[in-house]
Amino acid sequence: MLTIADVLTAEDLARVRERLAEVPWTDGRRTAGEDARRVKRNAQADGGDVRVQALGRFVRRAIERHPLVIAYARPARWSNLLFSRYGEGDAYGLHVDDPFMAAGEGGRMRTDLSFTLFLSDPETYDGGALVVDVLDGEREARPAAGALVLYDTGDLHRVTAVTRGERLACVGWLQSAVRGRDRREVLFDLSRARGRTTDEESRLLLHRAMSNLLRMWGEG
Repeated sequence: MLTIADVLTAEDLARVRERLAEVPWTDGRRTAGEDARRVKRNAQADGGDVRVQALGRFVRRAIERHPLVIAYARPARWSNLLFSRYGEGDAYGLHVDDPFMAAGEGGRMRTDLSFTLFLSDPETYDGGALVVDVLDGEREARPAAGALVLYDTGDLHRVTAVTRGERLACVGWLQSAVRGRDRREVLFDLSRARGRTTDEESRLLLHRAMSNLLRMWGEG
């Protein structure tokens, strides 16, 4: 579970919120899997609306150009992005996301990583935390607006009930070019080490090691 701050700037956030105030919303259960549908209670921006589609493309471009997303997730394919709204009393019970989904460019994709991009300032609502069930217990995320939380799609997770205000978020899934969390974390550590060294020979050796590992583990 990785939290990345400032994926959206304050200007980007204002633009997204302004657009979301103008689009139609539907029952969020329409896009949930069979099991998740039973525990999901929220609203979702209508994905058939061209304004929502354009907003999804705008947000995706911001996410996919962030250097930490590139280094950690190594995206190969993306789902369409969904915009969710939780009002008072809304929540999403414990569930796991589907292993395969429709890809944004067509066809089907394997879902390796899920993400939630928080769009509301935490001071404006109570509850609405993303809670992910990991090996050492539950981890809770309720970061500042503009921050993105990445986690393994196979993890059980939930959104706690909103008790005041409104929680806006953008959610989506991606297929990584590197299958397996352990391999992605090795590459992420090497990437961070390469970025911190000032010795050019060490940088080249780390770059070569990463390139060779990507050839061994990567999927075209």
